[in-house]
Amino acid sequence: MGKIKVVLWDIDATLLNFKFAEKVAIRQCFSEFSLGQCTDEMLEVYSGINRIWWQRLERGEMTKPQILEGRFREFFEKYGLNTDCVAAFNGRYQIALGDTVCFNPGGLETVQALKGKVKQYVVTNGTLVAQERKLANSGLDKIMDGAFISDVLGVEKPNKEFFDKVWEEIGTYAGDEVLIVGDSPTSDILGGMNAGILTCWFDPDGSELPEGLRVDYRIEELSQVLEICK
Repeated sequence: MGKIKVVLWDIDATLLNFKFAEKVAIRQCFSEFSLGQCTDEMLEVYSGINRIWWQRLERGEMTKPQILEGRFREFFEKYGLNTDCVAAFNGRYQIALGDTVCFNPGGLETVQALKGKVKQYVVTNGTLVAQERKLANSGLDKIMDGAFISDVLGVEKPNKEFFDKVWEEIGTYAGDEVLIVGDSPTSDILGGMNAGILTCWFDPDGSELPEGLRVDYRIEELSQVLEICK
């Protein structure tokens, strides 16, 4: 196996604590739109709904705008909330989500330690509005060598075309010289397989890997990437 020269990082639920940001942003928007209290139980329900809608995007069944508003429409309908504000709520949510930054343990330290030793790029399906704010507010825009956001590329992970556009920008490398690190089997791991590169599944909860997927490295702590890249 060759020495790793490039690390492709997912952001949400990998480098950054997405559930924390999601909770803060949704509660902030509930307050701004006078929708009452968003309980912990409601947040759990929303997270489940959100995951299902994003998987539809990954499978190419829907467009990004359809899933962004569709998830909130389903969530609001479940709790009898007025769906007229769904579009405005989603717009405000993207901004609030980008303004709430909390690193997962070891995330910042790991990318700082790798800076200058390997090339590091962000690869994300998140929205342009939210992700640009996250990159700036977290300081990742100063650490990373670049960022690839699906809204800009016009294609989502796990599609091979997403990674083809990455290679067009950064040049080509051997498959065993590039490592993708992410929490999502259906987006990051399948994406890495489609791209023919090494895959590293960040799985702090000990989840079950969906059938048919191959993982080269499975980690519970982000600092383990330092050992992989030695």
